[in-house]
Amino acid sequence: MFLTNTFLIPYMAIRLNDVDKNQPPPQTSKLSSLMVRGASGVGITGGLVCILSIVWAFFGRADADFGGVLDRWQYAQDYVLTERLAYAFLWDILLYSIFQPWLIGDNLQNVKPKAREFVNVARFIPVVGIVAYLL
Repeated sequence: MFLTNTFLIPYMAIRLNDVDKNQPPPQTSKLSSLMVRGASGVGITGGLVCILSIVWAFFGRADADFGGVLDRWQYAQDYVLTERLAYAFLWDILLYSIFQPWLIGDNLQNVKPKAREFVNVARFIPVVGIVAYLL
């Protein structure tokens, strides 16, 4: 899910800063400004990488005798069951898919008003929710 543990949680923490209405807004840090401005680029890039990965998993190097869809699926299952890193990554995806609706739901006030309803529904769909939130 494109390094969500590394980047998304700090990004959401920066966006969640509620300002006290009785005080003037604090000066925005350069890092905070960069992360907010670059969010749509990260969303587009991450979404394209996910789409390309799925297409490649099914059709990549079809002319090189890597097998059909069932052969590739069997290989993926064997790989996850034998490689510790792949197994850990699978758990990472599962756990983030559980937390994604909660994290995005708590930050809906930072979504553009015209996209808020779509993001509120899409947040329950892994990858689609995070891409919609970042755009």
